[in-house]
Amino acid sequence: MRYMGLDIGDKTIGVAVSDPLFISANGVTTIERIGARKDADKVIALAKEHEAGLIVAGLPLMLSGEDSPQTAKVRDFVRLLENKMRSSGLSGVRVVFQDERFTTKMAESVLIEGGMRRDKRKEIIDRQAAVIILQSYLDANRKL
Repeated sequence: MRYMGLDIGDKTIGVAVSDPLFISANGVTTIERIGARKDADKVIALAKEHEAGLIVAGLPLMLSGEDSPQTAKVRDFVRLLENKMRSSGLSGVRVVFQDERFTTKMAESVLIEGGMRRDKRKEIIDRQAAVIILQSYLDANRKL
C-alpha cells in the first residue's frame, strides 16, 4: 500500500505516490484535464496501479486560510472522485485534504535551483507540487 498525492488544477492534475514505508513522495505523472469524469477515471486507474490506500488532495486556500473559488472546484472534483471510487472497488480508499498554499511556488523554486529550463519546468511543475503536498502530509503524520 502507498499514499497518492494530487495537485488538482483547472488544466492539469499533478500526481505523486509515496514509498511503501510512507517516508518519501515521488512524482508519477501529470494528467491533462479533459473532463471531470474522465479525469477521475484516470486518478482511479493510477490509484489501483499504485495500490493507493489513501489519497491526499491539495486544498488551495487563500492566504487568510479561507476558501477560494478554486477551493470549491477542488472539493467538487474530490466529491466526484469519491463517488466514482465507491463504484470502482476502491470504497476503502479515503481522500484527505492537505493545505497547499505556496506549493507551486516551492515546486518552482526547487526546479529553478536544480537548473531546469523554463519550458521543461512547465511540463513537471504540477507533478512536483503534488510531491510537496504529499511529502508535507507524510512529514506531518509520521509516527516516531
